Amino acid sequence: MHPMGSRMKLLSMLAAVAVAGTIATVARGGHELPVYPSYYPHEIAIETVAPESAERLLPESKIHAYLGDAPNISRELPASMRAVESLGGFVIVRINPLSPSAKGEASACAAVETVARDIAGKDSIVFHPYPVTPYHGDYIYHADLADAAKTRFLQASAETSGRSIVNLHVKADARLASLVRSAWRTEGPDWDVAIEEVSVTNLMTAARTSLNGWLGPPWVKSGWFHAALILIDTVEDADRKQLIDAALKQLETRDYRDAADQVNLQRDLVAGLIANCRKVVVGYTAKREYVTTEFTEGIENIGFDSIDGLNSPMFIRTVKLKNFPWNGWLVLGIDSAPNAAWNPIAGFSDGFGRLLWSAVGDPALLSAPYDSGWMINRISDVRSNAGR
Repeated sequence: MHPMGSRMKLLSMLAAVAVAGTIATVARGGHELPVYPSYYPHEIAIETVAPESAERLLPESKIHAYLGDAPNISRELPASMRAVESLGGFVIVRINPLSPSAKGEASACAAVETVARDIAGKDSIVFHPYPVTPYHGDYIYHADLADAAKTRFLQASAETSGRSIVNLHVKADARLASLVRSAWRTEGPDWDVAIEEVSVTNLMTAARTSLNGWLGPPWVKSGWFHAALILIDTVEDADRKQLIDAALKQLETRDYRDAADQVNLQRDLVAGLIANCRKVVVGYTAKREYVTTEFTEGIENIGFDSIDGLNSPMFIRTVKLKNFPWNGWLVLGIDSAPNAAWNPIAGFSDGFGRLLWSAVGDPALLSAPYDSGWMINRISDVRSNAGR
């Protein structure tokens, strides 16, 4: 199958409908059940679509959703379309270990804070100098620390604003080039500070294992885990590294007394990871994906994931076409061609494959859409009302 012509038509598994249909429901009037057993489309087409094509096909309802970056759509969003927002990536500022500014902690912090102070005033990213974001389900346990980090960072930046850093050279990813002053910008090898974006999708893909209904590890969407993946390589102090490794081991083996102890371990872990200036998370970007909600060719009842966005099992299991009571023909566009193996053991690791596996896989547990925990796929423990 040629990648650019990739089109997968997937017959839905009727088992989900059959299982749901076995649950007894008492109808007390009307001509139909108040909740249909499944909105799952009986045919799903997944197509590789370039962003410029998506900008034309979405308003025409030729595709129902676009899983990818289509920046021109957001300029004039039609009333018949909806934007779905999730975490895009972490914006980090890091010091070049070969730079003269990296020789001491004070000079490294001064260089990083000088660059980050400029970033704080830009609206192309969300300034957030803490590695757990509001998109993470465990942010509630870090909100006070995130606010304190922002206050502390801005105060420290104000105190060092008078320092003169001579011949500061800054390089940046192409998408973040606008964050750098033209006088600082460099493309050469002799740079002092770099501004980079760490894609949360790439971060999770590298850490995630999908095998036999397993979508783990259990903490794959947790902010403390993402913080460790990004920052642990900058920890140089041996004692602090030992404490961080011990906290990680306790969290991953559930070696804690209770929920309070678990939260304290997570907070202490992140505090240890952000204790130096060699690499600093200064903010994050949002990912915007688009769906058509036109009546009658659009879709509704859209569930999505705060981290994965539309490319998640939750979207496939909740999307409903408006012109069908249930089922129907769903057409999805995605910005990446398939480039990974298609098998449940070592494949489905690219964007196209993850979407395909969301449609045909049947895991026992799904990631909770707005939390870092998990939820049962189809059956929940409900207390019987038989005696009423």
